Amino acid sequence: MSAQDTASTKWWFLAVASIGLFSNYYVYDAIGPLADMLNRQLGFSDLQVGTLNAIYSAPNIFLVLAGGVLVDRYGAGRVAFWTASISFFGAVISASFGEFMPMAIGRLFFGIGSETLIVALSVMIAMRFGGHVVAFAMALNLSIGRLGSYAADLSPIWASAAYDLGWQGPLVVAAAFAGVAMLAAAVCWWFDVYRPAHNILVDELSREKEQPFRWRDLIEFDRSFWYVAALCVLFYSVVFPFRSTFAVKFFQHAQGQSLEAASIANSYVFVAAIILTPIIGWLADRFGHRSLMMMVGSLLLPLSFVGLIAGEGGAWFTTGLLGVSFSSVPAIMWPALVKLVKPRLLGTAYGLLFMVQAIGLVAANVIAGALNDSFGASAEYPLGYTPMLIFFAALACSAFVFAWLLWRREIGPHGHGMEIPG
Repeated sequence: MSAQDTASTKWWFLAVASIGLFSNYYVYDAIGPLADMLNRQLGFSDLQVGTLNAIYSAPNIFLVLAGGVLVDRYGAGRVAFWTASISFFGAVISASFGEFMPMAIGRLFFGIGSETLIVALSVMIAMRFGGHVVAFAMALNLSIGRLGSYAADLSPIWASAAYDLGWQGPLVVAAAFAGVAMLAAAVCWWFDVYRPAHNILVDELSREKEQPFRWRDLIEFDRSFWYVAALCVLFYSVVFPFRSTFAVKFFQHAQGQSLEAASIANSYVFVAAIILTPIIGWLADRFGHRSLMMMVGSLLLPLSFVGLIAGEGGAWFTTGLLGVSFSSVPAIMWPALVKLVKPRLLGTAYGLLFMVQAIGLVAANVIAGALNDSFGASAEYPLGYTPMLIFFAALACSAFVFAWLLWRREIGPHGHGMEIPG
């Protein structure tokens, strides 16, 4: 395959992978706008609503690391299609039953496939763009994925006819998007077989591939990697459980907004991410200072909750700071693994990060929902949401600490070149 073919096909591949990520993110974020409707129409408690997103992450505590190993062993394209098919099956189940247990089982199957699908797509992008544009390529992929979350946030507006049908209509729309993700994964598999990646990372991988994976290889991950892992679990334990599960309901009850207004306000987290993530990825490739930018982005996370806890911050204050933070950290963290681990362990490294992320998402969704139920959070008693806000703020402060530790290490003699351009 010529360099010309590689240069043209990798961008087409990125477009298809981004469609898959867009659709996948839409399905995950479909629960947030439905939270109040699930309370009213199906009698779900906040703990049950939180569990619908927590159970998505539960299997990945155990399976996503194994999924990363499968990516390294059987190929990312093949695993992407397998897992996208499982996700589609789960989304159909969730849309088919109006009881908590079947709906939760559907979300469980969706989670089993979804996170490993993201791992597979991430590895394929890293392999195709490994070099001076990997951060920009992965950031652009994330940005388009965030469009899926943005579309889910605005679904009460553009898919109002589905919401008029009750709780089931929006979940049927989500299942259709899961089908699109499965088709996109099939095309990515085709790319993987007939338009294989070729760059320095792939050359190095081919030299190392004959060595079988061994669990003791994990000791090759040094302290910088584990700082990134800690930052990952804490950061996402704040962003997704608040923004994707409880934020719309909180803005409705605590700030008196309509479902449409609360959804629009919440969507601006992803408006910021859609615009800023590729820019920050390009800046990281061009100028370096990756760990410094992640530290600054992490600092904005706890600040986004200060006004809400004090009772003086509106939805715009929170979503604005959260959006900038959500643009900075993921845009740099995921491509940084290319610098921190060997190519033959790249799938395992992504799987490990998604595994610890899943632990945080399960715990944070359940704890936040239980706090709301325990303190009687509702439209009649909005102060009941305060313990949840304090909980998220504490996690956000802890995330900043690990981002600071990573920066301190990377500017020292044990750094991996994260502060260097390229």
